[in-house]
Amino acid sequence: MPALEKVSSNRVSTGSLTKYKFPSSSLSLPTQFNLFVPSSASPSSPVPVLFYLAGLTCNEDTGAQKGAFLNKAGEEGIAIVFPDTSPRGAGVEGEDDDWQLGTGAGFYLNATSEKWKKHYNMYDLVVKELPEVLKEADLGLDFSRVSIFGHSMGGHGALSIYLKNPGQYKSSSAFAPACNPSKTPWGVNAFTNYLNAVTRSSPPSEWLQYDSSHLLQSFKGDAHILVDVGTEDDFLKKGQLEPKTLERVGKEGVEVRMQEGFDHSYYFISTFAPEHVAFHAKYLKA
Repeated sequence: MPALEKVSSNRVSTGSLTKYKFPSSSLSLPTQFNLFVPSSASPSSPVPVLFYLAGLTCNEDTGAQKGAFLNKAGEEGIAIVFPDTSPRGAGVEGEDDDWQLGTGAGFYLNATSEKWKKHYNMYDLVVKELPEVLKEADLGLDFSRVSIFGHSMGGHGALSIYLKNPGQYKSSSAFAPACNPSKTPWGVNAFTNYLNAVTRSSPPSEWLQYDSSHLLQSFKGDAHILVDVGTEDDFLKKGQLEPKTLERVGKEGVEVRMQEGFDHSYYFISTFAPEHVAFHAKYLKA
């Protein structure tokens, strides 16, 4: 198991936010992440863990610095992991040409197309490798109590990862997530490039395994999902988000809230951040 290299650390809320770096086997490249740990955490008294997945063009610093999650997380005694949004420096042709694909746009999947599959495996990084690396580091984190949330592309990641792994996560929430990516422009572009399939009359099965609206239909057990979307979100108006596709499934335990006047920005996220942390605390500390 690779050792963590500490890059920086800052006192914040009731604990500290530390940036770490390690060589990722999932990405075949070094990767960085931020970790907030409240002062109450210790190997003998571990705390529950929240993963936050950021959106397109963002990185491991975005949510940590702009999300306004840490005061409430400190109050609740919850750690938060902030991974990057993609590999960095993979050298894939065209990865820096379009903000919707490549660098900063990993879409939290495992690529299967020959061009992308060596490095673009953010699903494995988040679901498997990061938890294993953090367990080995023995930082006072309790991986029997884990939840996941995110924004936009990261909201898609948080919801789809939760729904693909019943029982692994206690809850999931999202700000302005891409809810039906197998049919909306961001997702179609990403899936066409990253996955070994092309769209025909209906989305290929390779795409549907990362589509939250589809996964929700077959999800077994109790769902614990909260989604917030601003009514003035330009990407909602452009058909990128489609939160109504989640509502149409009619699954109990899924709450979609339309927040009047809010847009897609971190002003929106920071407003409702404490409510999302409290939502997860209810399940992580049950």
